[in-house]
Amino acid sequence: MSHSMSSPKNIQLVFDTYQKARLTFAQAVADLATRSTNVKCLDSAGALELLRPLVSDANSTVRQCAVVAAARLAEHDEAVARQMLDGGILTTTLENLHKFNVYYKRSALYLIRAIAKHNEELASMIVRFGTLEHIVACMEDFDTQVKENAAWALGYIGKHNELLAGKVVDAGTLPLLVLAFQEPEISLKQITAGALVDLAKHKPEAVVDAGSICHLVRGLDNQDPKLKRSTLCALSAVASARVELAEAAVAGGALPPALLHAAHHAAPVRRAAACLLRDIVRHSIDLAQLVVNTGGCGPLVELLSENGGGARVPACMALGFIAGQSDQLAMAVIEAKAIPALVEILQNNEAEEAEVCAASWTLGHIAKHSPQHSLAVAVANAFPRLLQLYTNPKSSGEVRARALCCLKQALQCCLHRPALEPLLHAAPACVLKYVLAQYAKILPNDARARRLFVSTGALKRIQEIDTVPGTSLKEYINIINSCFPEEIVRYYSPGYSETLLDRVEAYTPQIPELFTDRVPSDCQSELTLEN
Repeated sequence: MSHSMSSPKNIQLVFDTYQKARLTFAQAVADLATRSTNVKCLDSAGALELLRPLVSDANSTVRQCAVVAAARLAEHDEAVARQMLDGGILTTTLENLHKFNVYYKRSALYLIRAIAKHNEELASMIVRFGTLEHIVACMEDFDTQVKENAAWALGYIGKHNELLAGKVVDAGTLPLLVLAFQEPEISLKQITAGALVDLAKHKPEAVVDAGSICHLVRGLDNQDPKLKRSTLCALSAVASARVELAEAAVAGGALPPALLHAAHHAAPVRRAAACLLRDIVRHSIDLAQLVVNTGGCGPLVELLSENGGGARVPACMALGFIAGQSDQLAMAVIEAKAIPALVEILQNNEAEEAEVCAASWTLGHIAKHSPQHSLAVAVANAFPRLLQLYTNPKSSGEVRARALCCLKQALQCCLHRPALEPLLHAAPACVLKYVLAQYAKILPNDARARRLFVSTGALKRIQEIDTVPGTSLKEYINIINSCFPEEIVRYYSPGYSETLLDRVEAYTPQIPELFTDRVPSDCQSELTLEN
């Protein structure tokens, strides 16, 4: 070897070249891993084995790039994420978490999140590695992005089930999350609110006990739409759990801003506000009455006219929960002109299945209270469309079930004959029995209705119905028939015309004798004139 090749400068050049090669490799893998289609090829080429020593490389930039590359690989493929747990990449990353700078911490927390997102099994394995202690320490870091990634990781771990959410809560994370939510950075607020949503779905009491309600309500004053949506979702997750927590959300001032944000210009915010109102009114008549008294029906009805945005379904359900609590509240929903908007959803062929189901469900809750409530649904011409949805073979099972349930609830209170009559000729037996049950109530006390029942062909129609003795359908037909003279019922019974023709054939004419010994008086006068 020449003296020039063994000089310190050339030796250093060898190490610099090696370092650049490691960095180039880590950066290249990180870039390629941004596309999910490349993950299988990278895994087959042994990228994980080559990245393992680089996550604890002496060079900080190489370390960071290696961890980011590992995180991107894990994010796109559950099998790769599992290999990282089994192969020790996560363990090595956790051991180095607090040894290096904030950039390494951000990348390490990204890796934790990328693995935890897939399923509860991987999230549980992460927890068993003692990851929560490291995340909690990162929540106290001064760097905002470190806290963002830590909050994000906590949400991804806790969202899977109640057990994992409990472990996250028991690690003392909630006070830190609430504190982070109060920081001025919008992105930190957004991510923290999302973590609170994930935890509130399984541990709502703990979220409330951490004093989060008042801070979340104050967070709605911020003008950022994403933050508003996340905050409303967090309040909704709390309110949906049980009535005491819904009352706590209302007591914390959540109701007025929810009504206000139901008219927000951003569709996701409107949907989140509708969900919060739905989760408040569903629990009790007192909460539903409070929302109505605060003017909640109007904004909800306005949301029914939206096309897209996803606010229709929660708005429908909120109105249904309100109407189902009492007849007075159902009348308030009617007076807010909700029924035309609900029927319009049913009539819209472009409406989503969930919207049609929700509208049917709400109409049933409105109509079920009394004939007056059912009349409001009947005059809106809802029955024919509901029947069409039920009998249409293209309708899904859920749509058919909701339409049938709505028809049953509405018909059991309906005394409006013009709405009942068309159903006699089109409804299947499972609906027809409810129609006949109402006629059995109307006809005995209404002579005009009986006359119309005959003249419109309804009496003839019920004679044609094939029934089984002892069924409710047969009994209702018997009650209706008893409201009419027997000869009228026989006249409209199937086969009666044939019976009449048979009687004609069997009848022996009784002709009087015209020619007898005695000449009739009129014939005598004619004979006298002729003579």
